[in-house]
Amino acid sequence: MSSSAFSLSVAIPVDGFRVVEGEPVIGGLHGATKHFFCPHCLTWMYSRPDRLDFLVNLRTTMLDAPETFAPFVETCTGEKLPWARTPARHSYPAFPPMEDMERLIREYAESVGAPG
Repeated sequence: MSSSAFSLSVAIPVDGFRVVEGEPVIGGLHGATKHFFCPHCLTWMYSRPDRLDFLVNLRTTMLDAPETFAPFVETCTGEKLPWARTPARHSYPAFPPMEDMERLIREYAESVGAPG
């Protein structure tokens, strides 16, 4: 869906996220995970993962300073292009197993100095 070697996003707790202008439309893959797009230009803005219903997966390019969100976890590396590299600390051939999620979230929060 990204038309790129990369699809950069940041997971945000659903309680800390809201759309402040406009009404996104659902597009892209039409499965249990919902992908929301700008209705005017059809830019992919965010997703609501079905198995992680407490998170919103926001495209970092939607933020004022996307460069401050360096990759921490890379997923779907089983399909990545051989030349694609990131500085991510963790790498998974598909998506991380659910049992890794709490640890990854905690480790990321610690790495950026978020209050615990």
